[in-house]
Amino acid sequence: MLNLSIIIVNYNTKDLTYDCIKSVIDSAAKVKYEIIVVDNGSKDDSFSTFEKLQKLTPNLILIRNKENLGYAKANNQGIKVSKGKHILLLNSDTIIKKESFSRLLRFAEANTDAGVVGARLINLDGSIQPSCFNFPSLVNAIREYWLGMGKPLDKFAPEGKDPVEVDAVVGASFMITQRAKEVVGTLDERYFMYYEDLDYCRRVWISGLKVYYLPAVEIIHYHGKSGESLTKKDDQWQRLIPSGKIYHGLLKYYLINFIIWSGQKFRSV
Repeated sequence: MLNLSIIIVNYNTKDLTYDCIKSVIDSAAKVKYEIIVVDNGSKDDSFSTFEKLQKLTPNLILIRNKENLGYAKANNQGIKVSKGKHILLLNSDTIIKKESFSRLLRFAEANTDAGVVGARLINLDGSIQPSCFNFPSLVNAIREYWLGMGKPLDKFAPEGKDPVEVDAVVGASFMITQRAKEVVGTLDERYFMYYEDLDYCRRVWISGLKVYYLPAVEIIHYHGKSGESLTKKDDQWQRLIPSGKIYHGLLKYYLINFIIWSGQKFRSV
């Protein structure tokens, strides 16, 4: 049985995805793995480029969609054909460092309560990217915007070198363990883009499993590059709205936004 299925969704990011695949190959010498690339209706020559690479990489599997089906659905296509014990969802704008996969797998095997394991994401200059979340609840919105008690709604990066239990990790490097695959299943396809990682982590905790941040595994992440072709940078926040309504439900969504809006208004006065 394969140890790991690595799923990469590509949408008009041919060069980034190619570099990501090459880094996977260079980093996975000691791991039994497969790479599944799902092309989400790219308009460039991505697929023909990957077909050429596939001739040299027998464990590279390609799936081609005629249109962009969204991030969650495309990943689920990969999950459904995967043969690995564990699954790693990997953004196309990442570069894998050596030993990353073996460390992830050792942690998953040693911690049977793990449902999702996230890596430490770093910038090109070596600085650490915030990649963990507290769940965006009404309580956390009140604490931040009405009571001024820190920033519990912001992404953060735990300090230190030890694994940490967190509410959720971002989907750029998102390992779903065999146990989570069995009891939680696939991503919720109602999310076209954004919130699918938060939603999955919430379901992991509800199932009795845990979400871990593993700083011993470092992955370079060109933050935002994998999705920038979908919309203009200044308009990307608009894609959060439909996903936010699905995640929270309409009533809680509008309550949280009222708390944020009113808190910001009060501070400006």
